[in-house]
Amino acid sequence: MNWLKDLVTQTGQAGGCAPARMLRRPQFWRKLLIGLVVLAIYALFFGTAQAQEYPVHAVQNIFAPTSLPAESLAFLSKLVLAICAGVFVIVGGLLTYGIIRYRRRGPEDDATEPPQVYGSTAIELAWTVPPILIVVVLVLVTARVIGEINGFQPLGNNEQVRIIGHRFWWEVRYPRYQVVTANEIHVPLNDRTQPAATQLILESADVAHGFWVPKLAGKSWLVPNYRNQLWIKPFQKGIYLGNCTVLCGPQHANMLIRVVVQAPDDYNRWLDNQQKATVEDPNVAEGRKAFVQNTCGTCHRIQNVAGADGTFGPDLTHFMSRETLGAGVAPNDKEHLRSWLKDPQTLKPGCLMPNMKLDDQEIDLILAFLRTLK
Repeated sequence: MNWLKDLVTQTGQAGGCAPARMLRRPQFWRKLLIGLVVLAIYALFFGTAQAQEYPVHAVQNIFAPTSLPAESLAFLSKLVLAICAGVFVIVGGLLTYGIIRYRRRGPEDDATEPPQVYGSTAIELAWTVPPILIVVVLVLVTARVIGEINGFQPLGNNEQVRIIGHRFWWEVRYPRYQVVTANEIHVPLNDRTQPAATQLILESADVAHGFWVPKLAGKSWLVPNYRNQLWIKPFQKGIYLGNCTVLCGPQHANMLIRVVVQAPDDYNRWLDNQQKATVEDPNVAEGRKAFVQNTCGTCHRIQNVAGADGTFGPDLTHFMSRETLGAGVAPNDKEHLRSWLKDPQTLKPGCLMPNMKLDDQEIDLILAFLRTLK
């Protein structure tokens, strides 16, 4: 946006009362108007089309579910809140009535006591039986919802995704297709009338993690040496955001989750692309060599690249097919990727990828090589 850069430059050069002088210049308003028109056209013709196809569900709202398990949990949450609200209204109403009705009205009230009631069976039943019934109802409904979710038996043509939590990123595997990726979980759109669903197998490679995408399902733990299972049946396309919910280290808050719910045809095309081997581009041969020589391959795996068979870090075979970098900490573009290669601790302090002390030439070579991994 050159018009914005010009505005900033002119503001900096003006000094003193620059904002006031800038507002009086006709070219300021002309550039501002042109910039707003450009942004409006971009949002109208590009942003809107993309949002309609795969909108980003950034607000993690449990009361707007788009998946079958999340719908059950939303119903249970609303029921609990409604019952608690009713109890609050009744108790608060009686308390307010008592405060107003029996408030101190004058000095004469200091010499007398209100009537004392002892052994009232009706009062004792009123504060004992309804709470017991409320607890019983909540326990039964909660047990039923949890039982339906945990006791789900996949039927039909189900997808299976294995998710392994690392500090501080997500390893994503599709065992049926021999596909390995990271941080972005692609799943197919489901039909309410069909029994098929997507099964998520949750594991941890180091410490305890928490997996939660509120619009798709409830929270679940990823525990070392233990396997949890979760299933989702999304009914709406889009990109759903979630978080690790268990404090796992200094970058716990930036261990973000992106679940991409795609139409079946788009999902199959994505799988086909992930199954393809990397294309050996002779133009980035030096970058491939620099990647291996700097021991990047001891942590990262790239299919068909000798010396790049590590498992400690994310699989980079189709690295550029991902929208984000560092488990959602930054967009996966050229500028942020260069910053990441120069020093990962700048974008994600506390991450386990060290600063490899690469010089500018090595960064340029490796950057060009990584950007061919689509």
